[in-house]
Amino acid sequence: MNRAALFLVASALGGLGGAFGSMVGHSFGKGGLWAGGILGGLVASMLIARIALWRRWIVPTQYWPTALGTAIGFLLACVFAVNTLSSPVGPILSTFLIGLGAVLGSIRAPSAADRHDHTP
Repeated sequence: MNRAALFLVASALGGLGGAFGSMVGHSFGKGGLWAGGILGGLVASMLIARIALWRRWIVPTQYWPTALGTAIGFLLACVFAVNTLSSPVGPILSTFLIGLGAVLGSIRAPSAADRHDHTP
């Protein structure tokens, strides 16, 4: 598994998912801005795990733990970003929590079925 690539992709796409969701939600007012940002990041978490599966950075049994780890990392990044809004550095660095969550979630060991070689 390429954990560095997973970390970078999760950090970037998780932040973009939150930003895009908040832009869409903004049209529904301040509450929509927050809800859209959180929803966008959570949807991005599943997309990130799907990309990791597609790129074969994880095996199928690691999909949900990776998605969950990414989502938890995103929620922690939200808390960190909100509490450091006075500086642009805090919200930017908070996206690294998304990548960290993805990597930690993907650490779950593959099952025997995933390691079984089906080639003749």
